[in-house]
Amino acid sequence: MTVRARRTIHLAARLPGADSTARADPAAGSRIAFASFERPARTAERGLLDFLLLAGGPRLREHRGRIHDLDAVGRPEPLTVLNALAAVTERIGLAATVDATFNEPYELARRLATLDHLSGGRAAWHVVAAADARTGENFRRGGHHDLVDRSPRAAEFIAVARELWDSWTPDGLSRPFAHRGPHFDVAGEFTVPRPPQGHPVVIRAGDSDEDREAAARDADVVLGRPGTLEEGRAFYADVKARLARYGRGADDLKIMPRVTVVLGDTAAEAQERAAEIRRLRVSPRHAILAVERIWGTDLSSYDPDGPFPDFDPVPEPEPVPGPARSGDPVATAERWRALSRQKGLSIRQTLIEASGRQSFVGTPEAVAAELETFVEQGAADGFVLVPEPAPGGLDEFVDRVVPLLQERGAFRAEYRGTTLRSHLGLAEPGDKG
Repeated sequence: MTVRARRTIHLAARLPGADSTARADPAAGSRIAFASFERPARTAERGLLDFLLLAGGPRLREHRGRIHDLDAVGRPEPLTVLNALAAVTERIGLAATVDATFNEPYELARRLATLDHLSGGRAAWHVVAAADARTGENFRRGGHHDLVDRSPRAAEFIAVARELWDSWTPDGLSRPFAHRGPHFDVAGEFTVPRPPQGHPVVIRAGDSDEDREAAARDADVVLGRPGTLEEGRAFYADVKARLARYGRGADDLKIMPRVTVVLGDTAAEAQERAAEIRRLRVSPRHAILAVERIWGTDLSSYDPDGPFPDFDPVPEPEPVPGPARSGDPVATAERWRALSRQKGLSIRQTLIEASGRQSFVGTPEAVAAELETFVEQGAADGFVLVPEPAPGGLDEFVDRVVPLLQERGAFRAEYRGTTLRSHLGLAEPGDKG
């Protein structure tokens, strides 16, 4: 007998973009050919997912002047890809990762409103604020914004975009707009009528305390890392509790952590596949680059199948010319060396071992049950899936897990609306005129 779940799970999928994980498998194909995006988009819509999230990055990754191998073929601009996908899909939401540091509100608001019109109300914006000085070198202003400026700029950027979308009435009348703030001083008339959703859906990350507060203030969906069930419940309760001070209710923000999924016919097979994916993810070159990022010096002469350096990481210079090392480099180095000594592992083997477990690994039945448990016990409203391996992992999830969730009454059997807001159960913002 099918038992009706108390809550419906929201599901989305992250398309391969700027990440190396999704491109570790040669079967993933070109990262610029349209077919590489069309296939998973059609699969996700067949699976009735809420939206696709396309990652992006305005600069190739590099370290010590060397471009990462997996970036050599480039990174397509997300909104352009999603406009093309709007023509070959009908219901699924289309979310682009676009930086708020090196864009301007008027132009980006216009591009998002255009996507919302072309797709019939399915546009979303994953807001990020670049911290990389090298990215700034690709733009006219050069350099990078100080950390203390990036978050306030992103918050004001979102506010200005919403003012622009609200400058047209729902019945199609344009009104002048004017915004005067610490980061933006703009005035005029917006060229695109009010988007079908009112506002495209805004997605933000939520790992840090500052990110959580920003999400509670101005996001419709917040991403995060689930960790254990208890960690997920703590994150969920913390973010939801912040909504009241902004006059928002618990249903106004959906918490959808990014999760990896690896399936197998048996638990042992799933674990074996997960281990193989980690091996693919950490190539010999990637292993040396990762160690160089921690040690802060040229280690190109080191053998990835050999031992770690026997000296500690060098201090990071100031100002940092690129992405800063995260955490304590000396502590990370010692942790890796201790693991290497304990298990007799090489550099590459250690990084594979330390790369962490995928979020959900198991049979389709086990994964479906665990996803439902997280939602039923207040650890998430849903998930942004990164099914592995790419690209076939998403097909597997749609064919083997989605039907089980539907049987359990935990996931929709059909789309009931046409807009992304309707999929997510979010109200359309009213006219602010």
